[in-house]
Amino acid sequence: MSAIATAPAHDHHEDHGHHHKQTFITKYIFSTDHKMIAKQYLITGILMGIVGIMMSVLFRLQLAWPEESFMIFEWLLGDRWAPDGVMTPSIYLALVTIHGTIMVFFVLTAGLSGTFSNLLIPLQIGARDMASGFMNMLSYWLFFISCVIMLSSLFIESGPASAGWTIYPPLSALPQAIGGSGMGMTLWLISMAIFIASSLLGSLNYIVTVLNLRTKGMSMMRLPLTIWAFFITAVIGVVSFPVLLSAALLLIMDRSFGTSFFLSDIYLEGEVLSHQGGSPVLFEHLFWFLGHPEVYIVILPAMGIVSEVLATNSRKPIFGYRAMVASILAIAFLSTIVWGHHMFVSGMNPFLGSVFTFTTLLIAIPSAVKAFNWITTLWKGNLQMNPAMLFSIGFVSTFITGGLTGIILGDSTLDINVHDTYFVIAHFHLVMGISAIYGLLAGVYHWFPKLFGRMMNKNLGYVHFWITAVGAYGVFFPMHFIGLAGLPRRYYTNTAFPYFDDLADVNVIITIFAIITAGVQVVFLYNFFSSMFYGKKATQNPWNSTTLEWTTPVEHIHGNWPGAIPSVYRWSYDYSKMNLEGTDYVIPGQDYVPQTVPLQDHEEEMNH
Repeated sequence: MSAIATAPAHDHHEDHGHHHKQTFITKYIFSTDHKMIAKQYLITGILMGIVGIMMSVLFRLQLAWPEESFMIFEWLLGDRWAPDGVMTPSIYLALVTIHGTIMVFFVLTAGLSGTFSNLLIPLQIGARDMASGFMNMLSYWLFFISCVIMLSSLFIESGPASAGWTIYPPLSALPQAIGGSGMGMTLWLISMAIFIASSLLGSLNYIVTVLNLRTKGMSMMRLPLTIWAFFITAVIGVVSFPVLLSAALLLIMDRSFGTSFFLSDIYLEGEVLSHQGGSPVLFEHLFWFLGHPEVYIVILPAMGIVSEVLATNSRKPIFGYRAMVASILAIAFLSTIVWGHHMFVSGMNPFLGSVFTFTTLLIAIPSAVKAFNWITTLWKGNLQMNPAMLFSIGFVSTFITGGLTGIILGDSTLDINVHDTYFVIAHFHLVMGISAIYGLLAGVYHWFPKLFGRMMNKNLGYVHFWITAVGAYGVFFPMHFIGLAGLPRRYYTNTAFPYFDDLADVNVIITIFAIITAGVQVVFLYNFFSSMFYGKKATQNPWNSTTLEWTTPVEHIHGNWPGAIPSVYRWSYDYSKMNLEGTDYVIPGQDYVPQTVPLQDHEEEMNH
């Protein structure tokens, strides 16, 4: 099963790096080095995240104090969208739409897979670079172009896309429906088509690299769980992203070429639409066939990162390695057969609803296996409470609390009561949004020394974690209760419904927590960008880790290792392993054994 990369090919790559002096453009802009591309993805994702968070603060202000005048609305949105500082309903819906799109696709998908798959796959499997450096560079620049197109839609006169991040027809299929159904929606579709092309190029590259470029001795069952997670995430992406691409292309044809894949009997200003016969429910099927695997495209890389950080900072082997791998594979398979639970209120046949309920509850089993194994890894460990560890523990907390509400939403009879309410927002923001961001931040704090050769400020990291953790629960925990009370999502104000008057104060509390949580991210941004230049210089292996990336020099070089690529002799999690006599560690006085250290006489390889 183990693929061995030949030494001559690696030596050729290394020589190539010495003979061709790199310019600023080839090193920092159109780079084919996986480490530089990882940095490009990360910084682009952070910038997109700033835009997405700012949007959430704007519409939270609107929800807390509807009809109030805010100078920031007039300053950022202009007279057209916020006359006299009062937000219009159309721009509210647009902000919600673009916020969701940016955070799900451009921050979480690209920030996790784009950054850490690029950084860690070659380093942790023992490869000089990705299988195709050019394809890797192309995938980033397609991603960047899609970001630019999505942001440019904010400046369209008719407004950006305004059909929710799920862009259901007919609102998204009829350009004349509302302002946000016009050019802004067209740009949304073009941006997503380019984004999907980028994701597919990246995913194919990741898959080929993991299968073909592992170093000598690196069998599949010696891979770190990070690599398993990135590998399976790429497989899910290749299977599911083309379905959304087909939906986007069919939607473009409905909008511009007179087809009716998603349009049925519709009257516009008293006149029946000239073309009909399609079904908007077909679009829901196509969208959610990507949309639910997308949840795992986002969360699986975070799971892999958290597994690595927890084992390293517990100074213990990850508990149940094979069970963790099996659960990743099970999640990948089951994620493709649960999409219908998003459509329980679409008129679905009750029998079909019960089938999707069964598969949805089934996927809770491998998710629970992972949660139990993380907790058991922490149990009686020698815990190193650095910021990466805190965010990883925070991930386990939000994944469990958010996941429990998924059992309610996954039941077709219970879902009807809370569908399209704030209960759904609370659920998916905790289990996917906040959890994935915690995984992303844990990865940034943990591998920052490998990315930039310097350490982030630990004390600022503690401030960042604790205020973020309290704030995130302060935002999303109360949403469960206003959702159970029936408060609908995507309404820019509820003042027209006296029934919801008692919930107005809760919205104010949520908004205050949201502003605090958004504000503390400035601490992270300062820590991140200042540490790049002024942080304490990192040692080669600052966390005393066992995996291969910490055997490379601190200074980045072309080809990762200056000489031959090291061979691998053991699995990835030999922490606190004792010798045969039980008197000391395998390496005396050192509680970790790198993968590059051969097994000693009579030493058994752990892999459980």
